[in-house]
Amino acid sequence: ALEPLSVGLAIGVASALTGYLSHPRFYCSYVECCPRDGQRLNASALKAQLDSRLFGQHLAKDVVLKAVLGFSNNPSPKKPLMLSLHGWAGTGKNFLSQILAEHVHPAGLRSKFVHLFLATLHFPHHDQVKLYKEQLQNWIRGNVSACPSSVFIFDEMDKMHPGVIDAIKPFLDYYEEVDGVSYRKAIFIFLSNAGGDLINKAALDFWTSGKRREDIQLKDLEPLLSVGVFNNKNSGLWHSSIIDRNLVDYFVPFLPLEHRHVKMCVRAEMAARGYAVDEDIVQAVADEMTYFPKEQKIYSDKGCKTVQAKLDIHEDL
Repeated sequence: ALEPLSVGLAIGVASALTGYLSHPRFYCSYVECCPRDGQRLNASALKAQLDSRLFGQHLAKDVVLKAVLGFSNNPSPKKPLMLSLHGWAGTGKNFLSQILAEHVHPAGLRSKFVHLFLATLHFPHHDQVKLYKEQLQNWIRGNVSACPSSVFIFDEMDKMHPGVIDAIKPFLDYYEEVDGVSYRKAIFIFLSNAGGDLINKAALDFWTSGKRREDIQLKDLEPLLSVGVFNNKNSGLWHSSIIDRNLVDYFVPFLPLEHRHVKMCVRAEMAARGYAVDEDIVQAVADEMTYFPKEQKIYSDKGCKTVQAKLDIHEDL
């Protein structure tokens, strides 16, 4: 028979071990946990990532960095953070949203707290709008209940059926709670090509008038974007109550990329593959891209979107 002291000691050790294993710090080193209240983003790390990986987007970097850090440092935000990113394909919208997601939840897009919706995949049928709205509300409600700092990314907003996205309007508004759930710590990001033409025209106007690209300010583009997207019948935000109620915190413009920015993308891709950067190849890949306007050929019409594919064909690497 076991001595009472031995039994007591065994129970004590087991209890201590159970307590240690269940301690959040230990448990969360092996299983992804929702960030604790008060846990702040690493501002310098996020800035360094944006500076080294996102090219030609001084406006987007500045606006998003300030917006996200201000939101993260606010212990009691009045509403979720709502960012709407606009610009042509290949200018860095997806890239920036991925970087941001990684800094909120280290697993990034693989995190169970980061949710990516593609309009053409998740909401393809026009006659199913009512069903999509109900499913979307249930999905967001369930995930924010599990983790208040959930991140929701809606890509292809320009291809989403009008009305679908209005389902999330109650979650974006200035409410303490909705049906017992607080959404004020969540982040919502829209990605859209809508408004890209307006941004490109403004950038070209600056270039034509001899002004520096870096002198373009948010106030030069944000009013154009909000009105243009709201009135764009080919946008998921057409006549949206989200815009009408001023629930988008920032309309973030992504400028068209110049030849020099494409070269930066090529260098970054070569370095990421472990190659020595060969400037002849950098020049060749950048020159293979197509540029607009037709006469001046200033901006890449695909941004950096096809850089990886074009680099693949240079077998002399």
